[in-house]
Amino acid sequence: MTDATRDRIVAAATAEFARHGIAGARVERIAKTARTGKERVYAYFRSKEELYRFVAGRELAAMAEAVPLDPTDLPGYAGRVHDHAIRHPERHRLMVWGQLELAGEETLPGDPLRESVRRKIEQLRQAQDAGHLDPAWDPEDILVFVSQLATSWAGQTSLTPIGEERDAFLAARRTAIVTAVQRLFPAATGDAAPTTATSQTTPE
Repeated sequence: MTDATRDRIVAAATAEFARHGIAGARVERIAKTARTGKERVYAYFRSKEELYRFVAGRELAAMAEAVPLDPTDLPGYAGRVHDHAIRHPERHRLMVWGQLELAGEETLPGDPLRESVRRKIEQLRQAQDAGHLDPAWDPEDILVFVSQLATSWAGQTSLTPIGEERDAFLAARRTAIVTAVQRLFPAATGDAAPTTATSQTTPE
């Protein structure tokens, strides 16, 4: 049986952190949105930071499930990450807040973000060992470069037109991202043909 109060707290916290970050988020607002009391929030989560880490881990897991890493097709993966970030800007903002505000803080064992990064680096290393990726690259660099390129337009709201021009503009940006990743990390000889830059999902 699900805990309805806890579910409301998590949903309210997700929206609050995405909008205001960690420092700017207010437990009072989270409690009010969740139709409960502040003391009830702290009964489930000992601190605002613990609540953020839980929410961020949950959102990260949802993204990993929606867009699993494919080390043999990094251009296609980058395009799908772009699509997901454009469709879910609040998820992207929530993760960026954590990178900015928790930088340098000690992470606990089993931290979802660190574990996700570790698993992806291992996937990339295995792909290199199998001959699918150029072994001259450090797997850490591959992951960071691809991730940064894939999400490079997710937060550029001031540069993204609105209305009828938006879809065409974002399609062109997606093409640029896929092309850039394809040139950096082309498929190894004998692999399946890389995803074309024009293959895309229209942002919703």
